[in-house]
Amino acid sequence: MTALHRGAFLPDLLVTALGRDPNRPAVYLGDEVLTAGQLAERTSRYAQAYESRGVTPGSGVAMLSVNRPEVLYAMGAYMTVGARNTSLHPLGSLDDHAYVLADAGIETLVFDPGFAERAAQLQERVPTLRRLLSFGPCAVGEDLVALASTFRPRPLVAPELDAESPSSIGYTGGTTGAPKGVIGTYRSSAAMVQIMSTEWQWPDPLRHLICTPLSHAGATFYIPVLLRGGSLVVLPKFDAGAVLEAIEAHRITSVFLVPSMLYALLDHPRFADTDLSSLETVFYGASPISPTRLQEAIRAIGPVFFQFYGQTEAPQTLFVMRKEEHDPDDLARLASCGRPVPWVHVALLDDQGRAVRRGEPGEICVRGPLVMKGYWNKPEETAAALAGGWLHTGDVAREDEQGFFTIVDRTKDMIVTGGFNVFPREIEDVLSTHPAVAAAAVIGVPDETWGEAVKAVVVLRPGADVAVEELIALVRERKGPHHAPKSVDVVDSIPLTAVGKPDKKVLRGRYWGGAGRQVG
Repeated sequence: MTALHRGAFLPDLLVTALGRDPNRPAVYLGDEVLTAGQLAERTSRYAQAYESRGVTPGSGVAMLSVNRPEVLYAMGAYMTVGARNTSLHPLGSLDDHAYVLADAGIETLVFDPGFAERAAQLQERVPTLRRLLSFGPCAVGEDLVALASTFRPRPLVAPELDAESPSSIGYTGGTTGAPKGVIGTYRSSAAMVQIMSTEWQWPDPLRHLICTPLSHAGATFYIPVLLRGGSLVVLPKFDAGAVLEAIEAHRITSVFLVPSMLYALLDHPRFADTDLSSLETVFYGASPISPTRLQEAIRAIGPVFFQFYGQTEAPQTLFVMRKEEHDPDDLARLASCGRPVPWVHVALLDDQGRAVRRGEPGEICVRGPLVMKGYWNKPEETAAALAGGWLHTGDVAREDEQGFFTIVDRTKDMIVTGGFNVFPREIEDVLSTHPAVAAAAVIGVPDETWGEAVKAVVVLRPGADVAVEELIALVRERKGPHHAPKSVDVVDSIPLTAVGKPDKKVLRGRYWGGAGRQVG
């Protein structure tokens, strides 16, 4: 691509967003309020600090930190330097972090001093890791904050970049084996912001609350919100009480929540007494939501819910379901992930790559500028994921007569019991309609007769009680005998991945023992 046809990439958009109105309050984090101009100045200092320590365009930089102001400066700095970013989730294990850093060939680790011991361990285990930069005084590595303070701010300038160059390597959750590094390009990340800017329903004025890690979902809101002239209120982590308090205190108009976070808010003892009237849009996604609990939320908060569906390989927004499309009297509609955005091509395909008839289940397959370049150093997995010129998402869905898609499950989560294919998502949605059930997860477990038997694991609402036979009968009545769980376990909580999705790999591990399946 020549300079004549070069588009605007994430670094260009950041420079524009911070330069439009330097005096506008942009970020509220703890007691600190930063204007767009201050963000630009600190980003410039951090970029110069990176460059002074050998961070160059295309070199691998990773970050390990809780939400704090310096994360935003460092994020902007690696964008304007043109470095390739990989984020580490604060809740990840040492083994997970070491695997990611080694696989991605990371040279520089930027970290919160609270992770000093982890950083030192990682440097011992990862041969490519040459630089440790800390957000403040620390016995390990160099103080990045002090280093950045030695530079004078200079105007931010976006680097000259190629659309297909890797801007990031983001790792999948590893629920189907070792995590795969998804190569995000400057082309794909620009497409993501374009779709978010045009298809998402943003409030005005825009005061967006970030309560998810900036290392992951939280960061995707940074540029879209600033581009629209909005401000960000950032919490260190998700805490239901703190989120309710922040919405009321800052008159928050939009927030992003994964379903488990929404459930925690609904079940919090202060929920009914909190003034949530400022909320105009609640963005939700990242994992399937219970239609019954979504119905409860709409009736409690109002028609403010906006769903998006995407995956690491095609980030954030392949489908959306707009606020007015959420019909609280139609649970089937609330189970939908919405309709495809017009910036991508979507098809439901069978195992032979043929389009299925409307109403039949098929794998969601995608084409468009949002799609990843491939998996880092995994040519076979890349070829499989992009077979036939489509990104194969691994999610199975049906399309209804109005063009709404409903995901019935992951292809690898499907249970084969007595020769019948059973999708856990459909059973989970039925179980969640019971007034005693707060959350449900369904898996297949070994069975000598059926090969796999359907097992449900449920969390009850506070103070609720129910006989497991009642839950089994409910599913049998709604879905038929093949879908009815052979057993139901009542537990205190369902294990979650670091990004808040039900961790069915961990859940299956409790029941499969030494058996061979455990995919997921």
